Amino acid sequence: MSYCTYCKTLPEGNHHKIYHDTQYGFPIDDDNELFGRLILEINQAGLSWDIILKKQEGFRKAYGNFEIKEVAAFDEKYVADLLQNPEIIRNRLKVNAAIHNAGVILKLQSEHGSFKNWIEYNHPKTKEEWVKIFKKTFKFTGGEIVNEFLMSTGYLPGAHDPDCETLEKIKNHGKI
Repeated sequence: MSYCTYCKTLPEGNHHKIYHDTQYGFPIDDDNELFGRLILEINQAGLSWDIILKKQEGFRKAYGNFEIKEVAAFDEKYVADLLQNPEIIRNRLKVNAAIHNAGVILKLQSEHGSFKNWIEYNHPKTKEEWVKIFKKTFKFTGGEIVNEFLMSTGYLPGAHDPDCETLEKIKNHGKI
């Protein structure tokens, strides 16, 4: 299999390679999964993606399987519990951003039918245009977070090298 440069030397079963082959750059139709990817990208800020991939299931469990309504309803007691949870990144700003952003997504869903519809409504945009929209709409969404979120969900190009076979799989699904 022809891989992206960063993946070529990784052993089979490596979590980066699995993510590359099955998630990175693939379109996501489910709002909760889109929200989950946003949570992961926000939590990656200042850290390695390796840490996030290792904690991915911990995030899923701690954030109620990324159920937007559930996360939007988290109270201070639950926040305190999250800040003690070693299976996630224990950063108050990132936890609060996830809860705030869940509330924002609920509003976007009521206005546009879904979070995905809101993204589609704004698509296509340049990275710079997306960053402005995300910064205006969400918390803790700087340029790199927005870029990676949109690349990882198929809305911006660049997730894969041009000769990567995974890119061909994604193209066959109608994105990028």
